[in-house]
Amino acid sequence: MSGADWMKPKPDATKQPVDLQTDRPHPARVYDYLLGGKDNFPADRTAAEAGLKANPNSRIPPRENRNFLRRAVEYLAAEQGIRQFLDIGTGIPTSPNVHEVAQGIAPDSRIVYVDNDPIVLAHARALLTSKPEGRTEYIDADLRDVDRILNAPELREVIDFNQPVALLLIAIMHFVGDADKPYEIVQRLVDALPSGSFLTLTHLTGDFDAAAWDRVAAIYAKQGVTMQVRPHDDIARFFTGLELVEPGLPIVTKWRPDADVNPDATDTQVAVYGGVARKA
Repeated sequence: MSGADWMKPKPDATKQPVDLQTDRPHPARVYDYLLGGKDNFPADRTAAEAGLKANPNSRIPPRENRNFLRRAVEYLAAEQGIRQFLDIGTGIPTSPNVHEVAQGIAPDSRIVYVDNDPIVLAHARALLTSKPEGRTEYIDADLRDVDRILNAPELREVIDFNQPVALLLIAIMHFVGDADKPYEIVQRLVDALPSGSFLTLTHLTGDFDAAAWDRVAAIYAKQGVTMQVRPHDDIARFFTGLELVEPGLPIVTKWRPDADVNPDATDTQVAVYGGVARKA
């Protein structure tokens, strides 16, 4: 697939055209640019490049975060037998996607993606196709609108809430400021999950270079994007009442590392904590 082919949705008369809102940056597209993707626009590239000037290590967190996501989904599918995944803030699909990893282990896995960026919606319509044994679905919703997510017909059609679900909040909560009650959002989502479910969450931190990330956050704020990096203890609060699996909540390169982890990446460069926790 080349050029703009990915933007051509599958024929479906019920779907409305989407406004890609290219005049302002969006975290999903900035993230795509930092990963070396091409599905971004000048506003996204400008914000990303400004962030790179403020913190030259800014390309490293997205790459190691993406590697963590793959390892976590492999763990959940292969070792915990999870067959249902709710990925909120999925971003622009970057292979391997959650369903590719999960269905590569268990073809009957069912995945619901949630995001509020029109370009992600365009991608989802065209590219997020499931193996025949399983299913994928997409919900156009903001993380902050918990009721919309939990009550979405697409969610209830795909996910059986009588069986364990893996909730994935990957590199999304640092875009939710304290004013939007991030801990309440996560708690409400976790409360909706049955026993035996898991929360997988990653989050940027300023623990190792607060000044650099403060500069990045200030640049994003000028572009209308909230970014609030948090210390380890504040990130650990998202897992309140859950049982973190080993090795707990380390920098993501230290969570069950494999050959894809960059051995030369320091904690300061990675600056992302990640963990997987089980609901009793």
